[in-house]
Amino acid sequence: MKKCLFSVWALIVTGTQLFAQSPTVLTVKADKPTATIQPTMWGIFFEDINLGADGGIYAELVKNRSFEFNAPMMGWKEQKEGEAFGSTLVENRLEKGATNPRYIHVTANSDKGKYGLINEGFRGMGIKQGETYDFSVWTRKTDASSLTLHIELINTKGEVIGKADLTPTDKDWKKQSVSLTATATEPKAKLAVWFVGTGNLDLDMISLFPKNTWKQRPNGLRADLVQLLADMKPGFLRFPGGCIVEGRELSTRYQWKKTVGEVQSREMVINRWNTEFKHRPTPDYFQTFGLGFYEYFLLAEDIGAEPLPILNCGMACQFNSAEVVPMSEIDPFIQDALDLIEFANGSTDTKWGKLRADMGHPKPFNLKLLGVGNEQWGPQYLERLPLFTKAIKEKYPTIKLVNSSGTDPNGERFDYLNKNLRSMNVDIIDEHYYRAPDWFLQNAHRYDNYDRNGPKIFAGEYAAQSVATVSPDNKNNWKCALAEAAFMTGLERNADVVHMASYAPLFAHAEGWQWTPDLIWFDNLRSYGTPNYYVQKLYSVHKGTQVVPLVQKNEAVAGQNDLYASSVLDKNTQELVVKIVNTSDKSQTTNVVIESAKKVGKTGKLWILKSENLESVNSFEDPTLVSPAEQSVTLKGKQISLTLAPNSFSVVRVKLS
Repeated sequence: MKKCLFSVWALIVTGTQLFAQSPTVLTVKADKPTATIQPTMWGIFFEDINLGADGGIYAELVKNRSFEFNAPMMGWKEQKEGEAFGSTLVENRLEKGATNPRYIHVTANSDKGKYGLINEGFRGMGIKQGETYDFSVWTRKTDASSLTLHIELINTKGEVIGKADLTPTDKDWKKQSVSLTATATEPKAKLAVWFVGTGNLDLDMISLFPKNTWKQRPNGLRADLVQLLADMKPGFLRFPGGCIVEGRELSTRYQWKKTVGEVQSREMVINRWNTEFKHRPTPDYFQTFGLGFYEYFLLAEDIGAEPLPILNCGMACQFNSAEVVPMSEIDPFIQDALDLIEFANGSTDTKWGKLRADMGHPKPFNLKLLGVGNEQWGPQYLERLPLFTKAIKEKYPTIKLVNSSGTDPNGERFDYLNKNLRSMNVDIIDEHYYRAPDWFLQNAHRYDNYDRNGPKIFAGEYAAQSVATVSPDNKNNWKCALAEAAFMTGLERNADVVHMASYAPLFAHAEGWQWTPDLIWFDNLRSYGTPNYYVQKLYSVHKGTQVVPLVQKNEAVAGQNDLYASSVLDKNTQELVVKIVNTSDKSQTTNVVIESAKKVGKTGKLWILKSENLESVNSFEDPTLVSPAEQSVTLKGKQISLTLAPNSFSVVRVKLS
């Protein structure tokens, strides 16, 4: 009897184990597309935060090159050797409307030594052996002056690793240039400008760029950082922010017209992240606007992305000063929006279209999208928005406008804006969410029941926070990236509602950041993508053109058995793309059954992004610790059998013909 009972029990246990290990069946209805995926679906959000522009993607190596910082000589130090005489005086033109009023007047006599100025760069200057660097300066000399400039790159040991000479020639302001080649690599180099001879000299816009910028452009961008963006194949580039659009107060808001035209004539302002956080003060953080709206448009064009500029709507940051322009004085702000569209799209016969052409781009940029306000909320925003909308739509009816739903994805502020924006029948609502990883998992269904005929959604800023929003201890760990990957299946599944999405912020300098987490980290010489970057890249590169249902027992896969999934067709390549996220700490077997009248390829490609440790992060020492591994898969008829690793994100592509 005992033996019989044992046999029955063994059979029950074995059967239970077999049942537990049976594959999860997911069905893809490949012949029944439900939505068209917009070319703009996955994109990039750029803001000049964390030294993202000056000191980051903008390749200028000299800090405070035009002496316009609040402390005019910040970043510079006088240097004397021997008994040389020398002095530097900051002078101000005090011309009405001057955008770059300061320059320096140098008096020197180097007969018995050396006198010069040293610039420290942005946490040093990244210099590479064998690379060429272009030095330039605006000079004005007096009659009797015999001063020449001896330029040196100096490493942390005080050794010269590059040098060149330049002789000022004119009594009027003139830009002069010389190139030098580095003899060694140094992440913390400095620039020395020695004054040789006797006399007086005026100098302004002292600049140093690597020759090897993106596309070798003068006044260019850092090539490795742009390459990381280009590799994502983004659908859009949102710029210039972010909170710097608003400014802490209106006087420091972003004004696009001050960022175009000749570089030496662009008016610098303090960066609002300079003093934003007590835990990360950055007193040397300013915006020179060498990277301005023209350069942003060029960057978008270079990487194949739609430009999405965001403009101030007459409101400063509501967390800071909350200043607003009176309604009676809103017209110049509206005119700025109209003029920007003319700058981007107007013929060369127009004022702003001609400026674009004069800057080197006669062909229009074909702007289609424009944001009005950043993270504004409340009745003041809703009061201003209709005026912008009416003026823009009357003159440019095809421009789609992005409208703010505030800072949060729910709550009284969001509900108020969401209700009113929908009643106004706006084009696109910009939703932001900086939340814990669990929030992203719990909200994979967020857009399943949104109104299909209402405004479209721009998931304009999102990032899972490993500790808490605004915490300096947040990490770009795999737990956060995995939660984002799961949430993004819901964005993709609802592509008829969600037309755009972008992680934020984009860049962070390892020694100059204010906010974490961030998509891409860099120092003066190196850069790497985080696990979050690889999630974004996998979605963007495998975007597809149409959504097709992927279900388990006729339900969307959004958390059942800790699985999240979506599927798309790519008409361009005649392929089916399946994305599956396993948030369980155990491996799971799945059978993906493809329902299609078309033939299915016998093999496919599989990309797996995974880590056994949810706390894993990429780093300068191990930049691809968490990065996709590619392999092939073999199909059995119209079925893909997969063993999903614990805590993994998998992407499969198979041919349909």
